[in-house]
Amino acid sequence: MENDVKSMLQEVIERPELPENAAYNIRADGKAAARRNTKNIQIIAKKDKPGIDIHVASEAQKEEVFIPALVTHSGFTDLVYNDFYIEPGADVTIVAGCSVCSNGCDASEHHGIHRFFLGENSHVLYLEKHVGTGEGTGERIINPETEVYGDPGSFMEIETTQIRGVDSTNRVSKAVMKENARIEIREKILTHGKQYARTEFSVDLDGEGSSARLISRSVATEQSSQLFVSNMNGNADCAGHSECDAIIMDSAKVSAQPEIHAEHLDAKLIHEASIGRIAGDQLMKLMSLGLTEKEAEEWIIRGFLK
Repeated sequence: MENDVKSMLQEVIERPELPENAAYNIRADGKAAARRNTKNIQIIAKKDKPGIDIHVASEAQKEEVFIPALVTHSGFTDLVYNDFYIEPGADVTIVAGCSVCSNGCDASEHHGIHRFFLGENSHVLYLEKHVGTGEGTGERIINPETEVYGDPGSFMEIETTQIRGVDSTNRVSKAVMKENARIEIREKILTHGKQYARTEFSVDLDGEGSSARLISRSVATEQSSQLFVSNMNGNADCAGHSECDAIIMDSAKVSAQPEIHAEHLDAKLIHEASIGRIAGDQLMKLMSLGLTEKEAEEWIIRGFLK
């Protein structure tokens, strides 16, 4: 593997190497660069469109599968469709994410559509990190779309991170949850320059005892802008909690458009939102310890996005 591709891969998966005996599919510039199946996790290339089907057997317990996607040069647009079939009772961690590089004047793009079909009482932890690199003027664009269909008793955790580097992103997450199925989505975003980030959550709680927790933490700096949109529908005796907290700095702009809809007498839905600047007393306290104003801001942001 070439050094630049290897370094991009390491940053996305946040590990120096892929673990031994783990299943993986590395996608680079629209093609499968490497693939490994295991006894309990099978990865099969789609025949009708770009992408893969990932089958996780019930016997998979605390196992991992890696599916990073890399765009290594400007002027390339990648589109991929990945479907995950999780058998009942399986417990798996999926490490995804994307890195796009532009060293020229043309845009580099990745568009990923991921669908999860969760069997009864299964558990999936889905980790997705987005990275933009390169010294070119071309935009770095990442548009992920995630759909989750949770059978009774299933549990889906999604953690997404995007810290600088990506010029434009439209992040869409949708879920339909049946009886006692749960979903938790946690995202961290930091934008700078003239970057734009849009997040959309849409969850239908259709089954009795189903629940959703949606948490967004974001920081917008310089001339960047962000939009948070959420739509939670309680269609049964369910519980839902949505919150978005943002720090705004410089000339940045942040908007939040939360919606909650109770379609059942026993639906319990809550939304919380806050947008504001860093408190002056926080800066003063850290600066009194010897930090510069910039260093104090960095410490506060780091803690906020932790």
